[in-house]
Amino acid sequence: MSTPSDQVTPPSEPVVSSNDRNLAMLTHLSGFVLYLIVPLIVWLMHKDRPDKAYLTGEAKEALNFQITMVLAWIVCWILQVILIGFLLMGVLWFVNLIFCIIAAVKVSSDGHYRYPFALRLVN
Repeated sequence: MSTPSDQVTPPSEPVVSSNDRNLAMLTHLSGFVLYLIVPLIVWLMHKDRPDKAYLTGEAKEALNFQITMVLAWIVCWILQVILIGFLLMGVLWFVNLIFCIIAAVKVSSDGHYRYPFALRLVN
């Protein structure tokens, strides 16, 4: 027979405020227009605050994805010499738009989003 003290309760997830969730959503969405600026500012403002771990994690994820996008833009710009860069820029623009929207919707609904192909440079 087990006693109540023998039962292990799983750790509960920290409660995320609606302001943090909204700011995380805007951080992901802003990547489409302002690329690195907003995720970098949000991450730098909150990285030393343990109560903002959720917001810091989402800002780092958005920042890593936008760094990946900037590097891809540089490659596309170089490839314009052989004319394939113009086509790739259109594809890259569309991919950035779609993933920013998916991330914002996912963060606003259940809290976390991890981009499928982002370089993890900021840890």
